[in-house]
Amino acid sequence: MARAYSHFSAVLLVAFGGALFSAPVQADREPVDWLNHMGAAVQSTSYEGTVIRIQDGSAEALKVVRTVVDGVVLEKVVAQEGNGLEIIRKGDEVHCILPDRKSVLVQEWDEQSTLFSSLPASDIRFGNEYDVAIVRQERVAGREAILLAIRPHDGYRYGHRIWLDIETSFPLQTKLISDGETIEQVKFADISLNHEILASSLEPSYSTEQFTWLRQPSGHNTTPVESSWSSDQLPAGFHAVATHEETMAGSDEMVTHIMFSDGLANVSVFIAAKSGELAVGSARVGGSNSYSVELGDYEITAIGEVPAMTVEQIATTMRQP
Repeated sequence: MARAYSHFSAVLLVAFGGALFSAPVQADREPVDWLNHMGAAVQSTSYEGTVIRIQDGSAEALKVVRTVVDGVVLEKVVAQEGNGLEIIRKGDEVHCILPDRKSVLVQEWDEQSTLFSSLPASDIRFGNEYDVAIVRQERVAGREAILLAIRPHDGYRYGHRIWLDIETSFPLQTKLISDGETIEQVKFADISLNHEILASSLEPSYSTEQFTWLRQPSGHNTTPVESSWSSDQLPAGFHAVATHEETMAGSDEMVTHIMFSDGLANVSVFIAAKSGELAVGSARVGGSNSYSVELGDYEITAIGEVPAMTVEQIATTMRQP
């Protein structure tokens, strides 16, 4: 947690802190170099700390421990308020422990990062859809950090602010920006980087022997396919990066899933036979928006961490030749 200073001490820090405590930014490293180093750091860094996540005006505190052993992600996330939810991860298998219900939900999950799934990929095209710049150097969670700003050129995608640890390039804080306003934020209040993580730190805090264990179906079976579906008004910079046919859990119906990306923002489009049960229109959770529409004999839903106008335009302009 941040140390509390008296007013007098704060004045002294403002007057002299820059000269005494700030280290120069690495002048030979360009913004894109910082992002490339960040990508490697997110995958390989061991860390332990407290994260504050703010979404839709609500804040939650999480204790997070993560390491990688022989290429296998080991992680523990503990909610500091509410029902005491714990998430224990080993590779692709995740145990969600609900102590108030004395139950454990077992899931499969192939994401590489719990906290930073929306960070830039290596193929983002700066200069076309986004610009990236170093803004300044400041402290986050007691560590020197460099602030990067990723600014979109249009309203079809969000902006990002990313504070990277100067020593390791690990992201200490991220913000998702829409029209100048922060809509989501993840920030470490305290963190230890690349310290030894004890095996006991990754174990559940509760004995789950008497808990009820529930295994969620693996979700869906996917088969890569070629599809004639496309958007005739796809926002600039987006392109199809993957197309699958999927059988969703609890259903035998086949769904076509097309993933569009601009290298930073991703939009998934699901196309299924009309069921008559689709809730047409828009929905939003945090920075994620979705839009559903019926087209002939099909139901189309676009969803992604992008502005509402983006998913609506993509969903309503999907076509077959």
